[in-house]
Amino acid sequence: MTKIDEENKDSFKQLDDLDFSAIIAVAIHDMKNSLSLLLQSIDSAASSVEDGNEEAHQNINSVRYEANRMNTTLVQILSLYRADANALPLNVDECFVSDLFEEVVGSNESYIKKQNINIAVDIDNDLSWFLDRDLVYLLINDVLINAVRYGCNNIELNAQLITEHEVQKLKLVVKDDGSGYPQSMLEMSEIQLNHFCISEGRTGLGLFFARLIANAHKNKAHHGHIKLSNDPNNGGSVFELILP
Repeated sequence: MTKIDEENKDSFKQLDDLDFSAIIAVAIHDMKNSLSLLLQSIDSAASSVEDGNEEAHQNINSVRYEANRMNTTLVQILSLYRADANALPLNVDECFVSDLFEEVVGSNESYIKKQNINIAVDIDNDLSWFLDRDLVYLLINDVLINAVRYGCNNIELNAQLITEHEVQKLKLVVKDDGSGYPQSMLEMSEIQLNHFCISEGRTGLGLFFARLIANAHKNKAHHGHIKLSNDPNNGGSVFELILP
């Protein structure tokens, strides 16, 4: 073995000793911090553009949407690296759902306003549930951003207690009056989680992550789940998150 071969062997051994999951996690955190600063700059730029300049506002909104989507994808990747698909770690605590919805809407207020979209929130202020606030926030935020992006005029967020299989559960709903979910997404939402294919691109990863979050919430033998449908009245998308 030559000296160069020995040096290469040592280099590969050092690579084997590295924890790439930890490295990726740190890199993602750094990118998320940069994206947060970028989103702040975008909002600042939007406030300085004249109201009559619709083209500039549309361009800013498109950039903000893409930056927000990148941020969500980074969080999804980080979560998948931290745990196996069926063992996503949770930080469960009591959460007032009205506060959660208020935070989601507030963080996208300028984007929603520029798109001239009406947001209606229908919820009892005293309604609370035990859930992982950060993960559910990311899920609802992603659904809301996509509803804003894809041409709707009205969005409704509501939450209520339901009984399913003789067990009380929390149902969170995001409805819009856009063009609805494509048939491919409706079909993917029915596939068993362990048979889910995430090689379908951006939509596949987002839907997989939503189901992963829902499934990780459990109470005894009952797991959370999501439901996608299109409103029979206006054809818009209806996203439901049901948590035990």
